[in-house]
Order: sequence, then structure tokens, then C-alpha cells
Amino acid sequence: MSLLVVGLSHRTAPVSLLERASLTPEAKVGLLHDTLAAEPAAEGTVLATCNRIELYADVDKFHAGVAELSTLLAQHSGVGLDELTPYLYVHYEDRAVHHLFSVACGLDSMVVGEGQILGQIKDALATGQEQHTAGRLLNDLFQQALRVGKRAHSETGIDRAGQSLVTFGLEQLAGGTGPETIGAWAKGKRALVIGAGSMSSLAAATLARAGVAEIVVANRTPARAKRLVEILTQPGTGTGVAARAAEMVAVGDEMAEADIVVSCTGATGLVLTAGDVETALAARAATHAAGADGSRQDPLYLLDLAMPRDIDAAAHHIPGARLVDIESLAEASADAPMATDVDQVRDLVSDEVAAFGAAQRAAHITPTVVALRAMAADVVAGEIARLEGRLPGLDGKQRAEITQTVRRVVDKLLHAPTVRVKELAGEPGGAGYADALRTLFDLDPGTVASVSRADLNDGDVKNRGRV
Repeated sequence: MSLLVVGLSHRTAPVSLLERASLTPEAKVGLLHDTLAAEPAAEGTVLATCNRIELYADVDKFHAGVAELSTLLAQHSGVGLDELTPYLYVHYEDRAVHHLFSVACGLDSMVVGEGQILGQIKDALATGQEQHTAGRLLNDLFQQALRVGKRAHSETGIDRAGQSLVTFGLEQLAGGTGPETIGAWAKGKRALVIGAGSMSSLAAATLARAGVAEIVVANRTPARAKRLVEILTQPGTGTGVAARAAEMVAVGDEMAEADIVVSCTGATGLVLTAGDVETALAARAATHAAGADGSRQDPLYLLDLAMPRDIDAAAHHIPGARLVDIESLAEASADAPMATDVDQVRDLVSDEVAAFGAAQRAAHITPTVVALRAMAADVVAGEIARLEGRLPGLDGKQRAEITQTVRRVVDKLLHAPTVRVKELAGEPGGAGYADALRTLFDLDPGTVASVSRADLNDGDVKNRGRV
């Protein structure tokens, strides 16, 4: 196993750089294919979220792999290599496995314990499978990461250590923590949700449960906006929220009527400029009188969960607007308390990394064992053929009995060594036992390689489409 990950995240890079380095769906596909075209890499996939960009690959050379993957990340992100390099991190073999398992459990998230990362890992694996760039190693790794993440959420209290980015953002707007705070703040307000993807859908559902009076959904694809509205208003949801879809061209007018705006789209440019926010505030001031007691009107609450950002950062400085975006969430999460359950998850991750490494090392020796048994079978077949030449009078029953006896002798001689070598191969440094077997029995490297390729192809067929 020569697993390598090169990436950057909110822990190593400023949000402004992450925003510039974000990858479009087309850029992800191009990056994957260029990764496989690079000499050191045999397979690869990309994990790209609002606060991380990571390229995973199976490489045969560490230093060459780091250089190549870093260069490819720079090329496809559009950020110069010299500018990108200081913020990159590199993990190799077991450390790379440990990193992904920690990410899957939410330990490396901006909000510790959030579960949305599991869906993003699932998407990363699906993309690698669809593009045929994820082979046996990455299929095994990412599927195991999903299982580890689910274990962490079901067997520990990691969920208490944090919450989804949506909930955290709404808490920042509401000025407190917990669903009661969000509910008291959101009750009776009108919300505009821009986008209809997973994050926007979660935001809409959270606001509906919190008791907003109305949700308007705007999306570039009207059918997706209508679908989200149907989900929000379908019988049995228990929210009782009024919801409707709107065209993107009507966002300015809808914002003037809204109290809360949540935006999370895949746009590469700004969805709402500072001018858009100022225009909406002016319209609100003209149509919404101050309260009867002369109190000031509530601000226009803006939550930007997109990367790159949807809402102009200049809105932070516009009177009457209250903006929370990925950058401000990163600052707020730095002071978030860590639950004691985090230590339990870290122990779980360590155990799972050790088990995964042992399984990979044991699998590494399987082609050699198969090649050894194939060689033994050829020897048996050759000797039986020679015996038949010397003793042509053997009848069919005698020939079968002799053949079975010779095969049993060979199987018994090989059984204990092959079982033991598989056990030893699962231990650290166990890969050397495969080399020892090949040397002792003078196995043809080409035969071992052909077994490995056949094994990989079978596994690829079984895993393709499975997430």
C-alpha cells in the first residue's frame, strides 16, 4: 500500500485561499484523469468540501507523488504552486488512513462531530468510481472510512461535540446555542433559501422545524426548487411551514421581503453583491415600519454556506445587515468546546487504522500465495504426466488415486506455511514475507503480477457502483 494524500483545509489555509482554490465539477474530473496520467499514480479520487480540498492517490514513489499531486492541485485550482505550497499538508500510508478516518468521524471538521462529511466522502468515492479512477485501494479505504464514521456516530457521543454547519451558522445569527435559541429567534420570520442542494435543503428543513412563517426557495434549476418545496410541505413532515419556489431573477424582490437569507450554491461568482444587499435593505426600510414602541427593525440576517462565497464579504460592514459566512464560522469554531467523547472517537480511529493496515498487508501477500499454489499444481500435473508415461498400464481408478494422494501431500506441506505467512503479513513490516516467498520458491514475478491484476479487476467489478 502506498496511499498518499495532499490537500489543504480550514486548519492550514485562510478561507480566502480555500475560496480561490475551490474546484468545479469539471475541474474535479480533469484532476482525476490527469492524476492517473501522471507516472507515480495508479488510482485517485478527490474529496472537496466547503472547507477542504484533498487529492488521494495510490503512488509508487513518495517524493515524486507529492510533487506531481501538488502540481496538479495547483493547475486545476488555478492557484499558483508557489502560493499554494505553504498551506498544503501531506499524509502517507497509515497516516493518510488515519487522516481520512478522522475526517469521516468529524474530528477534522470546522464544527467537530458534524455528520455531513459522510455524505461528501460518499460523493468523492462515487465520483472516483464513475470516472474509473478509484481502484481496489481507494474503494476499500473510502468504504471503510464510511463505516468508521457511522460507528463513531452510533457508538459514541461525538454528535454532542458539535452540530452541522447549518445549525452552527444559525446559532451564530441567533446569538446563542441550542434549538430553543434558534426557535425563539426564527419564529414567525420569513426565510429565503438560495440553492436546492444538500446544504440548502438542510438549512430549509432546520428553519422549518424552528418555526419560520414562510420559506421561499430559489434555484437556477426551477424543478429542484419545486422539489424542495414539495418535501417541505408534504403531509406528515410536522413543520406546517408555508413554502414556495421563486425564479433566480426574483431573488432581489424576495430578499426585500425576507428576514433571513441562506445561500449555498455552486456558483463560481457572487450571487448577492453588496449592492444587492443595500437595495434589499432600502426596500425593507420603505415597506416595514418600525415597531409600535419605536424599536429598531431587526437586521437582515444573511448566512453564506458556499465555497466560494455566494454573498459579498463587504456585507459585513453594511448597516442593517448581519452576515455569517464560512470565514466567520471558522473563527467562531476555534473557541468551540471539545466534548470528552472526542477521546473515545480518537481511540476508535486508532483501532480501525491498525485493523485496516493489517488487512491491506495480508491482502498484499495473497497473489504470492496464489502463485505458489499454482506452481505446486503445475509440478503435480507434470509429475503425474511423467508417471503415466512410465506406467502406461495404470487403469483410471489407480491413476485418480495416485493423483489425489500427490495433491494431498502437496496441500499438507503448503498449508501451514501459507496460513502462517498470511498471519505474519498482517503485522507491521509483514510485506517482506511476500518477497521471501518469491525468493525461496523462485516464483516468476510476472505470474504474481498477473494474479494481482486479475484480483484487482475482479474487485473493481464488485465494487463499482457500490458506495
